[in-house]
Amino acid sequence: MGILSGNPKDEPMHYGEIFSVWQASTVAKGAVSCYQAYLNHSGDKELKKILDALIDQAKLEIKEFDTLLTDNGIASAPLMPERPPVKLEDIPVGARFTDPEIAAKIACDASLGLVACSQVMGQSVREDIGALFAKYHLTKTALGLKILQLSKEKGWLIPPPLQVKRPEIVNT
Repeated sequence: MGILSGNPKDEPMHYGEIFSVWQASTVAKGAVSCYQAYLNHSGDKELKKILDALIDQAKLEIKEFDTLLTDNGIASAPLMPERPPVKLEDIPVGARFTDPEIAAKIACDASLGLVACSQVMGQSVREDIGALFAKYHLTKTALGLKILQLSKEKGWLIPPPLQVKRPEIVNT
């Protein structure tokens, strides 16, 4: 029986897995801080629900990533302090993020999260780490779909140029 057989949790993490889990934990910690700020800036109730879901997901990821790191003797990045709630009216209009800006930013984050999860899934040797990122990939897909649907409903989505008229194919 080799070093990479048996219970995956008993297998060592390779350097790519270590860095990817550490980086994902750090990104999730930044997301909690950022999304808490966005909650203060948002006025749309549906957008706030999505932000709450994103914060809950990021906190779950932090817990699971940091447990994985600690169990393997690796220190994680420190948590950022919680942001206090602020009334939207107390934020000056020129300093406030708008709901369409917030929606666009969290849509980009969800998209980048899918790519990052796919990359870690592909590099993982330990099945438990690949499965963990596959689970997050599914969650990010569902949240990304909610963000897209909300952006379309609210008229916040700015699509890339659309091909309305297709060029005719000339047969020679």
